[in-house]
Amino acid sequence: MLATPPAAPTLAQGYAGLGSEAEGFATPDPARPLSFPRDHGPHPEYRIEWWYLTANLTDATGTDYGIQWTLFRSALAPRDAEGWESPQIWIGNAGLTTPEVHFAAEKLGRGGTGQAGVSLAPFAAWIDDWRMESTAPAGDPLNDMTLTAGGEGFAYDLALHATGPLVAQGAGGYSVKSPQGQASHYYSQPSYRVSGTLTLPSGVVEVDGQGWLDREWSSQPLAETQDGWDWISLHLDGGAKLMGFRLRERGGRPYTSATWIAADGTPTPYGDGALVMTPLETTDVAGAAIPTSWQVELPERDLSVRLDALNPQAWMDLTFPYWEGPVRISGSHRGRGYLEMTGYGAE
Repeated sequence: MLATPPAAPTLAQGYAGLGSEAEGFATPDPARPLSFPRDHGPHPEYRIEWWYLTANLTDATGTDYGIQWTLFRSALAPRDAEGWESPQIWIGNAGLTTPEVHFAAEKLGRGGTGQAGVSLAPFAAWIDDWRMESTAPAGDPLNDMTLTAGGEGFAYDLALHATGPLVAQGAGGYSVKSPQGQASHYYSQPSYRVSGTLTLPSGVVEVDGQGWLDREWSSQPLAETQDGWDWISLHLDGGAKLMGFRLRERGGRPYTSATWIAADGTPTPYGDGALVMTPLETTDVAGAAIPTSWQVELPERDLSVRLDALNPQAWMDLTFPYWEGPVRISGSHRGRGYLEMTGYGAE
């Protein structure tokens, strides 16, 4: 295991370096269609990639929880190889949020050694003993999965069952990030039913709820003038869902994007300016003022909601820190979701 990853500036969403040039790596192509199950696996010709799952969960007493699991791949060179010749660096993040406490853990690893990676036959994504793997007997391998991870003071062991289709974000999976044209290939499985157990210092808790998996890969997903993003995934009462983000521009207006997902899984993408995300209240988190309440509006869908963090102190205090936690939704629609914010405070 590596003490620090050599490709640190390129590891994950919101981290420093995502706006840097990526000479020699592949760049997203709007003419490239998504292909499954191939695209569930890694894309070593691209510099940056992640498998990212969040879940809003509830126990028998009605207490809300949230979990996050992410496996990042970062490449030192646009190729793959066996053993220590592999230029692939892997990092895993795991989080568990309760109304009172937030837990976070990470693992770092090198590709080519078996310590971390993603396989397709059968599908599995792992780093050390953290695993997300398919249990689907047929059809898309992401339809049924198990997820296990843990760290100091917490663990989770969950089963995931998809109740809707995969969803392409942006234009057929080509997601634009800036007026200059930075982009990624991006799709989601936003319709998991989740059940299983959380292990906390107080004991084991049985939970169920809703999960959302994001898959994204690129080589330069931010412009040089962008220094962080605010991303949401919302499960709305009635079955509709919303993915949205705003990329903060130094000295300028944020760039926004959204996808409205109907209850049957049909996506409608919205380009820059359609989604409005306005910070309402900030919380002092790790010495920085971080917006933990938001007003979110998508007028074309008559959506005007307020998001409030379940736990405003949901800070992922890891090698590359960021805020990540569950939110409650009120206003024109109700429901639950997840909020991720990068680029606040020291990274």
